[in-house]
Amino acid sequence: METLEQIDDAVGTLAKNEEVADIYDQTFPLVAKYIAARGGSFEEAKDIFHDALILFIEKRAESPEHTITSNSAYILGISKHLWIRKSQKNGHSIPMDHMESQIAIPDDYFPTVSNRRLLHVLKIAGERCLDLLRSFYFQQFSLKEMASSLGYSNEHSVSVQKYKCLEKLRNTVKEKSMTYDDFSE
Repeated sequence: METLEQIDDAVGTLAKNEEVADIYDQTFPLVAKYIAARGGSFEEAKDIFHDALILFIEKRAESPEHTITSNSAYILGISKHLWIRKSQKNGHSIPMDHMESQIAIPDDYFPTVSNRRLLHVLKIAGERCLDLLRSFYFQQFSLKEMASSLGYSNEHSVSVQKYKCLEKLRNTVKEKSMTYDDFSE
């Protein structure tokens, strides 16, 4: 175990060459993001980071000849370990059974048979047609907006391409001998 004086010397050495400030700037955002993603607060992230930084400094004081190639990765690893340990003690972890019951799946999440057929026909028309029809019918873009966002030269080009896409869909439906009832429930 190192003496308090040796640790203070190590901290002083690190602070003089601004390494701690650099480590803080590079690593703290990563630690905070990691902890926030796992339900922790900003204050908890600061506490964990400071604990990890102290452990890092103690490790450097114990064996200055042993160099750590990536200080950020080392401190992030320590922080992850400390957070896992703390969250297990404090009950931050949620059992999966409890978590599953809190997730609401929308009724229309799973495609119906008719939606799958429609998507299949739209995929046959191609990605470009799908983007164009989605922009026009679902996002309700004007022809001018569609021309600029989809890379067409003018509104007339968009109109002609939309017509061609619809014709392609009609022909596909005819070829497959599909009716309107195939797409409605």
